Amino acid sequence: MGLQAAQAALADAGIDGAALDLILVSTVTPDSLTPAVSCVLQDKLGAKHAAALDLNAACSGFIYASDVADSYIRAGKAKTVLVVSAERLSSIVDYTDRTTCVLFGDGAGAAVYAAGQEGGILSTYLRADGSLGQSLFAGALPPEDDPLRGGREIAAKHRFLKMTGSEVFRFTAAAVPESIDMAMQRAGLTASQVDWFVLHQANLRIVKMVADRYGLDMDKVYVNIDRFGNTSSASIPLCLAEMQHKGLLRPGQTLVMSGFGGGLTYGAIALKL
Repeated sequence: MGLQAAQAALADAGIDGAALDLILVSTVTPDSLTPAVSCVLQDKLGAKHAAALDLNAACSGFIYASDVADSYIRAGKAKTVLVVSAERLSSIVDYTDRTTCVLFGDGAGAAVYAAGQEGGILSTYLRADGSLGQSLFAGALPPEDDPLRGGREIAAKHRFLKMTGSEVFRFTAAAVPESIDMAMQRAGLTASQVDWFVLHQANLRIVKMVADRYGLDMDKVYVNIDRFGNTSSASIPLCLAEMQHKGLLRPGQTLVMSGFGGGLTYGAIALKL
């Protein structure tokens, strides 16, 4: 999925892999611990001049990776950066847990950032609250749960995604407006000057909450959760790809994007096309 998204983004940008200086991949479901997904893509894309690294900020991954891309470009360390968000959440959900398995999906999206382009990232805002990390958890066994004592079934179960929905929602209700407010403030924008708000597709209630907070019509807030579910860091670039294919994105428009989720992490970006 990540390869297909990367190839589509490069084609849209009118470049090939040889033009890339850096490849960043956000994912919580890599195919292997090493090599990183970004290194696999570096080879398959023929990006022989590019550095490559994976980044795990869960559902905020596209926002975090875009900030890193922007930072490299502003520092003069890279001219062209590919950001890929690819998630196979079907591999870490417990299909006997109906509180989570019906929510999550698989997907990938990508974007190219380049120096010297008109527009670009106007501002970013990134934050995390690790004290709430266990409210959205998937991973290896903690030391006290030795699989040799409990067997392989315990080890397999522990890697499945577990979520305390009420805690995550309370966190999101405060984190999303904070990130959007700060990104707009740093960019010198008001909500009325933003053409599109593109949020991580976790919950339609959250999307509507943001629209109500800023007095927005829902036609300024893109939604595709009804078709793809929560695809973690892939959800924002999936929205952008759909919007572009539908002709909704045009040069000169201003977007605010906000991601939030596992870690717990959150952040927002103001972007001018």
